Amino acid sequence: MADTPPTPSRITALPSWLLGRAAARGRALVAAALAEHGMKMWHHAVLSAVAELGPVAQAELGRSLAIDPKDMVGILNDLQAEGLVTRAPDPTDRRKNAITVTRDGVSRLRLCELAADRANDALLAGLEPAERDRFVALLKRIAHPAAA
Repeated sequence: MADTPPTPSRITALPSWLLGRAAARGRALVAAALAEHGMKMWHHAVLSAVAELGPVAQAELGRSLAIDPKDMVGILNDLQAEGLVTRAPDPTDRRKNAITVTRDGVSRLRLCELAADRANDALLAGLEPAERDRFVALLKRIAHPAAA
């Protein structure tokens, strides 16, 4: 029988450590679920935001998700190549691109949302429904302290 290495209890009990481990597990679960539908996490986030906010200016979209403009261009190029979004001059300011989700984009997004929901359910499976609600509320306060 192999010896189990000792667990460094001080560091592994820190909230920052635990949040990092939980986040890594959550990312892995969601990434695997999205990959089944040919989607990467940032692509899913952008597609979801476009569906919610669109038509939306490319720069505004990047700011809303805190994505570097160079990275946003690549993500949008990928989504456009797959026929999931369109880019066209913004009718209110022709210097900007307006991003709109396509019918195929809406269909793919629905599949990915269901997959991501199942992955998040797996992540929180050890919690009762009321605990899940409280946990998410607490995470929001930690992630967005100015809004609390």
